[in-house]
Amino acid sequence: MPALDHGLVVGDGVFESTKVMDGHAFALTRHLARMDRSLAGLGLPPADHDQIREGVGAVLAATPGMPLGKLRWWVTGGLGPLGSDREAHGIRLRYHVAAAPIARRPDSTAVHVVPWTRNERAATAGLKTTSYADNVIALAAAHRAGASEALFANTRGELAEGTGSNVFVVIDGVALTPPLASGALAGVTRGLVVEWAAAAGLPIREADLPMSVLAEADEVFLTSSTRDVQAVHAVDDRRLDPGPVTAAIAAVFADRAAQLVDP
Repeated sequence: MPALDHGLVVGDGVFESTKVMDGHAFALTRHLARMDRSLAGLGLPPADHDQIREGVGAVLAATPGMPLGKLRWWVTGGLGPLGSDREAHGIRLRYHVAAAPIARRPDSTAVHVVPWTRNERAATAGLKTTSYADNVIALAAAHRAGASEALFANTRGELAEGTGSNVFVVIDGVALTPPLASGALAGVTRGLVVEWAAAAGLPIREADLPMSVLAEADEVFLTSSTRDVQAVHAVDDRRLDPGPVTAAIAAVFADRAAQLVDP
């Protein structure tokens, strides 16, 4: 990677991550569609999907039969100046793909609420950009607190998301997740969970949620490309028992994901 790649200099780029199952990338088409939305939000031109798929194929072929892994690709604005202005230098996208094996995640985890906020009105709200410093800081704080994930409020004091996951709470048997207007990323797994759970007749919907819901919810769970549906057994000092709604949604997701590699 050139030192003057604008993605390295100022974080002018986007990325996607998904899981690898037995050598196959999960939900690749949905991730490519989200990448297009992030690129448009940054004012970058559309990416070449064929080039990305070719890179993905080459990387996975180099590690044949990976039983469980994480695949990541990122697209940057290409060579640029030592500053934020890119227009005078033109834009020529650069592509990068990598993959690595991962361990199976635990059935449940702990989360830590951090004091920093997601700005739901930011220019990059809802975009999966390579500027991830906020998440690095928050996740380090979560690890110091003995948790695997950090949760953010937005500037209105509402529950938003994790550093690399979406969050759901269960109240009176209904699974609720913050809407995208909260500043949360449109997680691919989040979208599939809402779609598949609703199709299975399970009560699930979006709702604006005050942060106090974390002290009242019957169940809490996370979703992400590598977590799938993961129960939460602790929110800071509050202990929870993984419950039946989380288990039912996790079972629906696991069944459908096993049938559809690229839903």
